[in-house]
Amino acid sequence: MSFRIRPATPADAPSIAHIHVASWKSTYPGIVPEAALAALNEEDRRQLWQQQLEARNFPIFVAESNSGIFGFLAGGPIRTPIEQYDAELYALYLLQTHQRHGAGRALLQQLARTLRSQGYRSMLVWVLEANPAAGFYEHLGAIAVTRQTIEIGGASLPEIALGWPYLAILAETPTSK
Repeated sequence: MSFRIRPATPADAPSIAHIHVASWKSTYPGIVPEAALAALNEEDRRQLWQQQLEARNFPIFVAESNSGIFGFLAGGPIRTPIEQYDAELYALYLLQTHQRHGAGRALLQQLARTLRSQGYRSMLVWVLEANPAAGFYEHLGAIAVTRQTIEIGGASLPEIALGWPYLAILAETPTSK
């Protein structure tokens, strides 16, 4: 599958919102309460991403093919300090039909290179423990850092922070599968 990674623009907000909602609905059944998934709204997400893209407070990238945008990633400074980590992957979502083709890895490496160029040294991501994506991050060298419980739709769900202590290693990992 041929694709490219590029910085997102405000015009990408509708596509990003669609991917965000569709990814949650395909990834989290049986993990997140059904009512919470049913309540997801693309228009609300579009507004949120539109604001973020216009503010340009942190890097956001999209993955696109000839048929359009099928994935996105956002990351920047760590939001809640955790010793030895200074950056955070906020979101990485791909439409289910485009997973396992290298775009997630390419997006993550682009973010790692960008964050390194901004002076960051390490990065972590919070993932619901039941999310199959945890294995993806571990395959790319992330290690377990800490755990917490969060609430989504009235349910308490265990979440794990997976981290890359050295962004340089992630940024330079070969992109082949």
